[in-house]
Amino acid sequence: MLGMNAAPDTLAALRAELGLDQPFMTRYLGWLTGVLQGNLGNSYIYQTPVADLIGERLKVTVPLAVLATAMSLVIALPLGVWAANRPGGAVDNLASLYSQIGIAVPNFWVGLLLILGVALGLGLFSSGGFPGWGAGFWPAINALILPAVALAIPQSAVLTRVTRSSVIEVVNEDFVRTARAKGLSRARALWRHAVPNALLPIITMLGLQIPFLISGAVLVENVFTLPGLGTLAYQSLSQRDLIVVQNVILLFALIVLVANTVVDALYAVIDPRLKGRL
Repeated sequence: MLGMNAAPDTLAALRAELGLDQPFMTRYLGWLTGVLQGNLGNSYIYQTPVADLIGERLKVTVPLAVLATAMSLVIALPLGVWAANRPGGAVDNLASLYSQIGIAVPNFWVGLLLILGVALGLGLFSSGGFPGWGAGFWPAINALILPAVALAIPQSAVLTRVTRSSVIEVVNEDFVRTARAKGLSRARALWRHAVPNALLPIITMLGLQIPFLISGAVLVENVFTLPGLGTLAYQSLSQRDLIVVQNVILLFALIVLVANTVVDALYAVIDPRLKGRL
């Protein structure tokens, strides 16, 4: 932080300011007490509370993550179900091609293509930056649409394959054949009976994708110059603002834990038979 040629007395003063002259357990317990009280310390570079920095960046990252997840579900569920409805058909082949391309292509490269083709080429959406929520709802959402698409494509590609496999497996169950024998059309039997019973693997995969969404946001936010948590983590790492990096990683871990807890709770909602087992 002080450079390679810092004087010993300057180094000692900085170590005392950062608390590095104290024993390890004293520093750790002090940090843990601060976290439990909501005090995450002050940024070395910005000289502001880390909690304020993170809170400001969450206003960008949370809407971006929610929008990307919603887009991935809107793409993956219909495409996966339609592919399962006619295995080997045109929609199934299209879904398979989409899944392979979506999994193979990095999200930051998708973001660059969207900037060149959609934002700069067609002028439909913002190519980067974030005007803030004070500028209005649509200008803010307009700045998040292309980054959300870049994050959603790899997620929806995986989710499409899982949806297809899960629905095909359920379609062959006896209760679906019974519904068809009672006179239900293929489409109604599929959406009314097969899809609800195929949701468990889909929800599981959605929960597992949360860490990949977070890691992808680090790159995508930098491509679109969004002032979110990913950009904060990258800038803090490059500037060696380790207290910010430490707390951002702690928050990322907490988000993953909460997401997986919510997924476990959804199991009992989707399948009441699991209530006694959770």
